[in-house]
Amino acid sequence: MSTQAAPRKKTTVLSLRKKKRNSVPITMMTAYDYPSARSIEDAQLDMILVGDSLGMVVLGYDNTLSVTMDDMIHHCKAVARGAKTPMLVGDMPFMSYQVDVKEAVRNAGRLLAEGNMDAIKLEGGIEMADTVRAIVNVGIPVVGHIGLTPQSVNQLGGFKVQGRKATAAAKLLEDAYAMQDAGCCALVLEAVPDRIARYISDVLDIPTIGIGGGNGCDGQVLVYHDTLGFFDKFTPRFVKQYGQLNTVIAEALNNYKDEVESRAFPAPEHSFTMKDEEWDAFLDLVEPKIEAKDFFGMGANR
Repeated sequence: MSTQAAPRKKTTVLSLRKKKRNSVPITMMTAYDYPSARSIEDAQLDMILVGDSLGMVVLGYDNTLSVTMDDMIHHCKAVARGAKTPMLVGDMPFMSYQVDVKEAVRNAGRLLAEGNMDAIKLEGGIEMADTVRAIVNVGIPVVGHIGLTPQSVNQLGGFKVQGRKATAAAKLLEDAYAMQDAGCCALVLEAVPDRIARYISDVLDIPTIGIGGGNGCDGQVLVYHDTLGFFDKFTPRFVKQYGQLNTVIAEALNNYKDEVESRAFPAPEHSFTMKDEEWDAFLDLVEPKIEAKDFFGMGANR
C-alpha cells in the first residue's frame, strides 16, 4: 500500500522561530512573477521576498529608488498566485514608509490586503523603530533590513560593505537590537562582515537572513536572477550561480532566429492542417471573387 507525503505546511513566523531554535537554516529567494514563484514553491524553499530589487532586475532602473507601491503590489499579486506554502514578504519601496508613520502603516496594509503578502520588509535601524512598532501593532509581521540598505545608496556612497570598522559594527548591533525590540519577526543582514553577522545572529532571539553576511546567519537569501545566471555583466561577490541560464537562453534564441530565417521553423509538426476537400471548397469560394476583384464587396472600380 503506497503512502502519500503529507501536504507541506505554510511557513509562518512561528516556523522561522522554530528553525532558529533548532539551528535549521532558513532558505529564502526573491521572486518577481508567477513563473519564478512556481519554481520556488516546487523547490520547497521557506520564504519568498518580492524585493524592490525588481526595479533593477526586471524593470531596468539603475537602482531601487524609482519603484512605486503600485509596482510592488502588481508583482506581489503575481507571486502570491504562484506560491502558497512559502512565507511571502513584500518590500516597502522608497518613500512609502519614511515620511509618515500613518502612511507607512497604510502602505504596509496594502501589501497584505492587495498584494496578498504575509509580511512586509523595510530598511533601517534605530530611526525606523517607531515605524516598525506601529506596523506590528496593527498585526502586520515586519522583517527588518540593516547593513547595506539599497534605498540609502546615495547616502552610503554606493553599494559598499557595512560594519567593517568597530564603531560601525557596534552601530549595526544597536540597530539589530532596536529592530528586535520594535517587534520585527526576522532581520536581513546585507553586505556585513561574516563575524559581525554571526555575532548579531547569536545574540538575537529573532532569525537573521544573510545576503553577503556569511554562513553564520540563521538563513540566506539571494536574487533569483543572480542565482540562476540570467545576467553575465556583473555578479556580486556574495552570489553563487547555481546555473548559467543566460548562456542557455542566448543559444535558444539564436537557434530560433536561424530556423525562422531558414524556414526550418515552423515544421509540419508545429502547424495545423485542413482536409483537402475543405481546401478545394475554400478555393472555389474565393478565387472567382479575387479574379473579379470583388472580394468582400470591393468592386473593380474601387
